[in-house]
Amino acid sequence: MGLMNRRWLIFGVCSANFFFSQLYRTTNAVISPYLVRDLSLDSEGLGLLAAAFFYSFALAQVPILLCIDKIGPRRIMTFLGVLGVAGAVIFALAREPHMAVLGRLTMGIGMSCAFIGSLKLLSVWFSPVVFATVSGFLTSVGTLGNIVSTSPLAAMAETLGWRESMLLMSTVHALVVIGLWIIVRDKPEDWKEELYSSSSIGNVFLLLKTKDFWLISLATFFRYGTFASLQALWAGPLLIMVLKLSPMMAGNVILAMSIGTIAGFPLWGILSDNIFRTRRGLIVIGIFSMALVMFTLAYLKEGTHPIILGFIFFLLGLFTASGQLMYAQVKELFSPEMAGAAMTGINFFNMLGPAFFLQFLGIAMSTFYPGASLGEAAFRMAIFICVFCLLVAGFLCLMTKETVQGK
Repeated sequence: MGLMNRRWLIFGVCSANFFFSQLYRTTNAVISPYLVRDLSLDSEGLGLLAAAFFYSFALAQVPILLCIDKIGPRRIMTFLGVLGVAGAVIFALAREPHMAVLGRLTMGIGMSCAFIGSLKLLSVWFSPVVFATVSGFLTSVGTLGNIVSTSPLAAMAETLGWRESMLLMSTVHALVVIGLWIIVRDKPEDWKEELYSSSSIGNVFLLLKTKDFWLISLATFFRYGTFASLQALWAGPLLIMVLKLSPMMAGNVILAMSIGTIAGFPLWGILSDNIFRTRRGLIVIGIFSMALVMFTLAYLKEGTHPIILGFIFFLLGLFTASGQLMYAQVKELFSPEMAGAAMTGINFFNMLGPAFFLQFLGIAMSTFYPGASLGEAAFRMAIFICVFCLLVAGFLCLMTKETVQGK
């Protein structure tokens, strides 16, 4: 098989696997009414169930960081993919909250290398000068999973049932995992450089001593944590319970958010690689713009036209997509053999953010508004918290180094 054909087949199957990672993490928003009904959950239980995926995903980054440059992404992604399928089945069959949490925890572990493993492969199979662009397209294709988790999943759950829908998705995912093992190779046959690091522990210590690693990691913790907590759960109750949209219409609005991210990922990559030749500048612009758009959510009222809501959510997705450049920025701070470890390191904070904000916002709303934890005032407080955290993220990024050559 030719090099060109192989690299695009690898891109395709990695995108498909990442599709399911994005799908699994955001399913709870539109099926939350069924989860409340079938598992007897309250708002705090909903937050924990959604956060479980992100907690296990984030914690799994630690062993992945130590192993990916030594073992290689193909074996890790395939093994974990099997766990992802198993977790989806456990979640679909759960009759008690603790089993549903177990399923979500297993899903999180199973999908924990889907993105970082793919980035590691792309860094080997594609030229560095197009890495930001290709990784942007990877993320756009994978983010189709977020789209399926909105209106399409709402329609499937209404027609088939949410359990049957999850089982159907896990069956298709199993076929993708088989494809990972058959198609993916860790490096081209003529690869001249040493692929795996001989000192993974040394890589970790070097990461921890680098100031910019911490600045980028904390920034992505706030950026993606606030965004994903909205996308994965809280957008649903906000739209349905506060703004009084139907579940299907709420799914359409959340769909606009996913469309924004799909449009934004390749756009920011092209702007960074080919036009403005900057990582830091575009990341900062994206995060501050995201904070401004997030601020408008605090003052939305019942009766706001769905088209206006869709546009606002589209802009949130578009601007948060600039954070994709953080992976290119941190990769360029280190030597090629440390690329996987560096990107895995910030991905730990990237996925810890949603876990924290999903649960923290739920606890804050129920603590300060115990009688109306899903009411307008509670959501306004939560949104203000998110805006403040985004402003902090933007200022952290201002303190990082520019990594594009010539800057």
